[in-house]
Amino acid sequence: MDTQKVIVYVDGFNFYYGLRSEQRWKQYYWLDVVGFFERFMKPGQELVAVKYFSARPTNNPDKNTRQYAFFQANKENPKFQLILGNYIPKDITCFNCGNVIHSHEEKETDARIVTQIVADAYEKNCDIAIVVSADSDMIPAVEIAKSIGQRVFVYFPPNHYSNNLALLANGNPIHLARYESRFSHSLLPDTVHLKAQGFDLSIPAKWKSYQPVRHP
Repeated sequence: MDTQKVIVYVDGFNFYYGLRSEQRWKQYYWLDVVGFFERFMKPGQELVAVKYFSARPTNNPDKNTRQYAFFQANKENPKFQLILGNYIPKDITCFNCGNVIHSHEEKETDARIVTQIVADAYEKNCDIAIVVSADSDMIPAVEIAKSIGQRVFVYFPPNHYSNNLALLANGNPIHLARYESRFSHSLLPDTVHLKAQGFDLSIPAKWKSYQPVRHP
């Protein structure tokens, strides 16, 4: 029997906010993304890529620095493929007081995920697609991929769920909150050596503070 190739598509914002939604999950921000999803592979399956979709929060230097560290640490694994959208300025006017709130909105991520899922299905780059999101914007891509014979499974981040996605995917959805032990066994080391740059990268101090003290 031939090995089944698997590609995982991670909606980075949905995944991050799933972890952010509850204090206990914040300790897993510094996650080895490829290592984590490797733990879900079944016999006869090969994880060929994790495509991680996000955008750089340029309006927040501290958050941007932490996210950059996370991306760089994970990019040491060649199976981790980072695909970035953009943040654009967005002004929100309060209906009550008329004040204008200057904010930013992430753009293009959903479109990039949808495009990648459909393109990989048409090009037969994998036998199984795993969509890590609870965003209903993924539905058209799942429908198209399935219509051309692609098997598509859905994994929901902690505290996130979409009934429409759950009903559309092959098999029962995976609720990642039920697999906390796999999170705990998939953390990156506190210090990651970046081979190409030739220096060591440390876990952001704020993220380290979320982790329980581990005694030797």
